[in-house]
Amino acid sequence: MLKTKIAVFVSGGGTNLQALIDAQKSGIIKSGEIKLVVSNNENAYALERAKRAGIKTEIVLKKHFSNQELFEEKLIQVLKENEIDLVVLAGFMSILSSKFTKEFENRVINVHPSLIPSFCGKGFYGLKVHEAALDYGVKVSGATVHFVNEIPDGGRIIMQKAVNVRDDDTPETLQKRIMEEAEWIILPLSCEKVSSDIAKEKKK
Repeated sequence: MLKTKIAVFVSGGGTNLQALIDAQKSGIIKSGEIKLVVSNNENAYALERAKRAGIKTEIVLKKHFSNQELFEEKLIQVLKENEIDLVVLAGFMSILSSKFTKEFENRVINVHPSLIPSFCGKGFYGLKVHEAALDYGVKVSGATVHFVNEIPDGGRIIMQKAVNVRDDDTPETLQKRIMEEAEWIILPLSCEKVSSDIAKEKKK
């Protein structure tokens, strides 16, 4: 079977990337293969994780381009050169424009650390999501994997998993538990689901 070629976009530590690499090794991801890791931060530890796993890396820095459009054109060029079918945003700290998302329509997925439509959209990322959830007093939070379109966190939902909020939670403890109990589980499963759909299309 023709495998779906996957690129993972990262900016930081790469814990979600590691979950994907581990899922590929264990056979959870079998319809796709991570061919490329792209970072917009040359110091991202995720690059080290990719190298250890023998995955090709590319660094594309926004500061090298005069505007967002040129930055995205470079990203698209890198993806096309590597014949990438699916892009997984795993802690990628840059909003992508509609030009990019239309170029890869239904081919870009993202994991968000809340149950969308709660605590999502512009300005909701990282610990800010968990701070907002705790401030609101929710008893259940979780993670969502969704397709990416021009609206931040606005694309169709692929998978969600709920995680109970504890009375003594801090944003940090909630973040860690949502990663371990939700993100690292549903991101690989979603990646396999979408990869399988793309692989079937490629066969036609």
